[in-house]
Amino acid sequence: MNLPRASVRFGLIIVGDEILSGKREDKHMSKVIELLGARGLQLAWSHYIGDDRDELIELYRRTFVSGDVVISCGGIGATPDDHTRQAAAAAAQVSLQLHPEASALITERCAALALKGQGSADMSTPDNQRRLQMGEFPSDASVIPNPFNRIPGFSLRDHWFVPGFPVMAWPMIEWVLDTHYTHQFHTHSRIERSLIVFEVAESLLTPLMEDIERKFPGVRSFSLPSVGDGADGKPARRHVELGVRGAEAVAIERAFGELKAGVLGLGAEFSAQFPE
Repeated sequence: MNLPRASVRFGLIIVGDEILSGKREDKHMSKVIELLGARGLQLAWSHYIGDDRDELIELYRRTFVSGDVVISCGGIGATPDDHTRQAAAAAAQVSLQLHPEASALITERCAALALKGQGSADMSTPDNQRRLQMGEFPSDASVIPNPFNRIPGFSLRDHWFVPGFPVMAWPMIEWVLDTHYTHQFHTHSRIERSLIVFEVAESLLTPLMEDIERKFPGVRSFSLPSVGDGADGKPARRHVELGVRGAEAVAIERAFGELKAGVLGLGAEFSAQFPE
């Protein structure tokens, strides 16, 4: 399921009304950024969406044809508010089928619970029939192993569908990356240089940023303003973190040199707060 091109973009979809309503705080995005970053990868985009089947279908239709690798967290259970499995199948225009491997894993889970006095190993009971629904995946899907409770996720067209529970989702995402995308690890360097400019409005820095991007194709400029309350761990003065990023070291060094010269030309005070 690896893409043949030299590099891929990674996207993240987080599903759940509970996230949008504030009943639960999302923890997936920061963790996925961490997991990708540890492997020299980067998150290109993320999308929060509620438990609405029609909206999920439309979203997956777009991402299936994007060519991106997509991790989707949440909504793969078997309760009435879980729509991810059905939406993925509809978006791919395929049917839902009980996956044989998923069925075996769920059956093993039910048997293990029965040995602990929790439920029955008889898969014909209504409870276990509902559990088996969690193994109904779009046709041609493959399973993603779940080390926490054996109830698998599934993959389809470079989309990787995992539960919303972090304790399950995060090791499953690590498995996906380490099993299918090792060829992407640390293949594209990303160099970033920045400094802190004090008491200057972003509007005065914008022409400088635009000039840098015109002169250095492949280099992107960025600015992160702060009111200077110290809450971000940066200096307790109004300031802007101003910088450049890209893949080519020589271009970044030249662009950063011109950036600093431009700041000096404005007569602005700046600090080499970040490594030069």
